[in-house]
Amino acid sequence: MSVPRIESVGRHHAAVLADLHAEAFSGGEIWSAGAIEALLDTPGTDVLLASDAGVPVGFVMVRRLHDEAEILTLAVVPAARRRRVAWRLLEAAIGRLAGQGVARLFLEVSNRNPAAQGLYAALGFQCCGTRRNYYADGADALVLAADLRTSSR
Repeated sequence: MSVPRIESVGRHHAAVLADLHAEAFSGGEIWSAGAIEALLDTPGTDVLLASDAGVPVGFVMVRRLHDEAEILTLAVVPAARRRRVAWRLLEAAIGRLAGQGVARLFLEVSNRNPAAQGLYAALGFQCCGTRRNYYADGADALVLAADLRTSSR
């Protein structure tokens, strides 16, 4: 796999994003194209898409409000995992958000997903709360936050 191309996309990519989400989260909560379009209609919501040789392999969706933002979802297809796609998507999103004046970035991650927790910790995220039984499988969500003002990215 080559270095993925990262680009900003919009509503017209909703079907592609829904397919990626379904592949990345098979067995979990899957977002439809309509749900993704509705999110993209929300002010401050943006998507960065990663492609390898023109084939979409993942995306990150963020929502910004003033000086705070939230990662709504980060989806990478299984065939592209452990190849730094998620890292590159997050770096691009963090850089873009910091450039827009975002001071703090939040996300939720399953307490049963140590790989994702490690990725987020390496990018400076720290646990600031827990949402009990948040996911459909009964897993807790760890609420993580990163201070983009003090980041060394």
